[in-house]
Amino acid sequence: MLTYGIPGFKLEKPVVMQRIAQLEQAGVTFVLNCRVGEDISFDAIRGQHDAVLIATGVYKARDIEAPGVGAKGVVRALDYLTASNRKSFGDDVAEFDSGELNAMGKRVVVIGGGDTAMDCVRTAIRQGATSVKCLYRRDKANMPGSQRETQNAEEEGVDFVWLSAPKGFTGGDKVEGVMVQKMRLGAPDASGRQTPEIIEGADYVEPADLVIQALGFEPEAVPTLWGVPDLAVTRWGTIKADFRSHATNLPGVYAAGDIVRGASLVVWAIRDGREAADSILAYLAQPASVAAE
Repeated sequence: MLTYGIPGFKLEKPVVMQRIAQLEQAGVTFVLNCRVGEDISFDAIRGQHDAVLIATGVYKARDIEAPGVGAKGVVRALDYLTASNRKSFGDDVAEFDSGELNAMGKRVVVIGGGDTAMDCVRTAIRQGATSVKCLYRRDKANMPGSQRETQNAEEEGVDFVWLSAPKGFTGGDKVEGVMVQKMRLGAPDASGRQTPEIIEGADYVEPADLVIQALGFEPEAVPTLWGVPDLAVTRWGTIKADFRSHATNLPGVYAAGDIVRGASLVVWAIRDGREAADSILAYLAQPASVAAE
């Protein structure tokens, strides 16, 4: 995520590369291009190590369910950001070179109001988009993303269209526009935030050549994917871990970051990782139990 998910204008990649090099020099081994549950089982990882930390993050994108969502030009935020970052590393990125994941010269609409949406709109500006608009179903005061990020985006030329939500997409095989429903804020929901309500008869079409879905992320079904049915999860699908020690219900297995919290900030994941490291050190320092003869 630090390498390919966060744009370089927010996190300089040489800093990340330097940190990775320091970890390697300290003795950390990075096993790349390895899928747990496919290339190696989680049980095998546990068998080879005295303690395991699960820090996979959450990458399952929330997709819009609306007519035309499968059209060419309607893409996911992480795919778009990853292509941009890979290109900055000098990689060959066919989807970027073809224009599929490149905003240059296009009318861009980003759907969402979180920090990932802000990363997308600001990246599109830097790629030379003709126009960049951000649709969010609530107002500015209720958006989940950083207010500073929003201000930065506005200063850079992003047009925020508040109280607006997608109803569908026009254009057939290739997107030509977003069907927008205008909203108003109604009564508060269980969390205390006002619920968006549709204003009937106020729909319109926003022209678009590239639509980026930035509706947040959900956890993957880790116990199923990794073949570990005994690993406890919450009703949201995140791994259930102790708030302080970060220990899961499996001995010697810990979890930290977004896979426990849900989609959040890197700084929280760093803190969780440090706390989990302390707990793991304490766990490893315990004298081994000797079975009674």
